[in-house]
Amino acid sequence: MQKEESRQGSSTVMEGMISFRAVIRGIESGVSDRRILCVLYDRSKERSIAGHLSYIRAMSYRYEFEVVPVDGADIDALATGTSHGGILAVCTERTLPDLSAAEIAVGGFYVMIEGIEDPYNFGYALRSLYAAGVDGVLLSPRNWMTAAGVVCRASAGASEQLPLYIAESIDALERFHRYGYRVLASDLEHSAPMWESDLTLPLLLIVGGERRGISRMLLDRCDGIVRIDYGREFGAALSAASAATVLAFEVLRQNRT
Repeated sequence: MQKEESRQGSSTVMEGMISFRAVIRGIESGVSDRRILCVLYDRSKERSIAGHLSYIRAMSYRYEFEVVPVDGADIDALATGTSHGGILAVCTERTLPDLSAAEIAVGGFYVMIEGIEDPYNFGYALRSLYAAGVDGVLLSPRNWMTAAGVVCRASAGASEQLPLYIAESIDALERFHRYGYRVLASDLEHSAPMWESDLTLPLLLIVGGERRGISRMLLDRCDGIVRIDYGREFGAALSAASAATVLAFEVLRQNRT
């Protein structure tokens, strides 16, 4: 029960080598200002993870953090999952810049996601958006990046390598309009099938959670509404992570050259 609650809480402990490497890439690319305070590793696995430790120690000289051997029980007590491989990186929080200070890419593809109910689905969404080539993701001031360790693991490190911005919905829509972007939302009412819609860039796509959806005020200001048609009768909505995945790859398909 305590482990389950910790998955929903604040965490800047990155678990496993995929997460560690993602943090390093985010720092090196300038996407993230997160810092690594120390790396803990299971001393009983020192021989089996020797290759990983060689890379970690090389990075420790460059970024000035400690590499500390500890008991496996200490690793398990700090981790929320079991796929850490005996390696944890204790990090600082990451600053998420306000959209007003961001440079919007020319001809880019951005996604705003709202209403995702847990950090795992949020991480799955970021993984798909990163793979689809999204230039940046817009988040509300209240978001799951407080559970950064869980999000990083669920996203296979994508959360640390994606540009993320804080933005209020209406302000973001108006700013992207000023940059010549079309703004499309995913919803059912007054919508067109995604494969019959023009999803060419530059584009801001808004995806809402399956419970709360997107506000009417925001929908009324969008340039269009798209939907994902199903292959059979199905009365439920896709999760926000699944919807973001399907739509993002349709955008990729329509813009391939």
